[in-house]
Amino acid sequence: MARGGPESSRTRSCIAKASGSSGHDLVPVAPHQLESPVGQLLEQILQTHPHLLPAAIDQQLENLQNEKDAQKEERPPSSMDLSLYKRIAQVKEKDRQKILEEIMYCWIVHKFVDKEILMIPKISSTSDPSGRVDFWPNQEMKLESVHSAEALEMIQNHVALVLGDRVVGPLQSVVQISKIKLGKLYAASIMYGYFLKRVDERFQLERSMNTLPEGFKEQQSSFADPSVPQSPFWDPDSLIRIQPDYDMEDEGLMGGGGGDDKMYRLRSYVMYLDAETLQRYATIRSKEAISLIEKQTQALFGRPDIKVSEDGSLGASNDEVVNVTFSGLTMLVLEAVAFGSFLWDAENYVESRYQFLKS
Repeated sequence: MARGGPESSRTRSCIAKASGSSGHDLVPVAPHQLESPVGQLLEQILQTHPHLLPAAIDQQLENLQNEKDAQKEERPPSSMDLSLYKRIAQVKEKDRQKILEEIMYCWIVHKFVDKEILMIPKISSTSDPSGRVDFWPNQEMKLESVHSAEALEMIQNHVALVLGDRVVGPLQSVVQISKIKLGKLYAASIMYGYFLKRVDERFQLERSMNTLPEGFKEQQSSFADPSVPQSPFWDPDSLIRIQPDYDMEDEGLMGGGGGDDKMYRLRSYVMYLDAETLQRYATIRSKEAISLIEKQTQALFGRPDIKVSEDGSLGASNDEVVNVTFSGLTMLVLEAVAFGSFLWDAENYVESRYQFLKS
């Protein structure tokens, strides 16, 4: 990023003016509310001058990197206890991590705003006597448009897996489900979107460079059903999985019929990857990203108050059953998948400007 030039000065001046405007009456565009001064500044810019947000994010990342570099060169004063100096350094690093999380969150929300997608607000059953919660607009087409055609095919399969066959009843049919289960489904779908964007990038690159593995087409049918390894966020009923009864010949994935696009489906490419590669692609790389998955989910569904009963079983004292339509469930899943996709992009963008991931 260029430093000190005329254009940089103008950008900084615009950001300073934006920060001076009153933001008390602004309606939040995302459920998670930011706490750090930097996060609140970026949130205000996002709502008042969204076109300035990328420059503001770059500026804040540069500030963070400069602070980190300066701290590395610091030497503890001779009069200060070494353990105290280390604790102060840890506090500073923790503050930077929080700022970094909130920068990433603003970057993700900006992607939703840029696509004109309204994010789902905090889930509350008190707004309607029936307990129904999904009064947000149907944005299925917008949420699907953020993905490649190949990724969208797998997302549609994911929706079918976690929601069942929606064609058996009207999309406005209401189902009852606990908020904790909804939260698990949402968090799992974020991770699915993260994984899918990561593997889709590799697939698209290999396809564009004509470097897809030799024998890929001939050997596809021999691969087992790969599942992403367990993680604390995954609901066992919502794993990334290739259905074993999936008929490749019907989809034009094996010999005969179909062009190259059908022969190289992303779905089939995932089946080709070995278990170690799948493990790596399903792993969230940064603790900041893991924290954002937790905070976004808790902002929507609340933080469960886990209780341990006398017999050792676990329960949540503040869980509640809510009413939601199949259409609303679909929106929740599609938003979560899009959030995960944007999370991968945000992590990459931040990493290109700030050293925070361990090599």
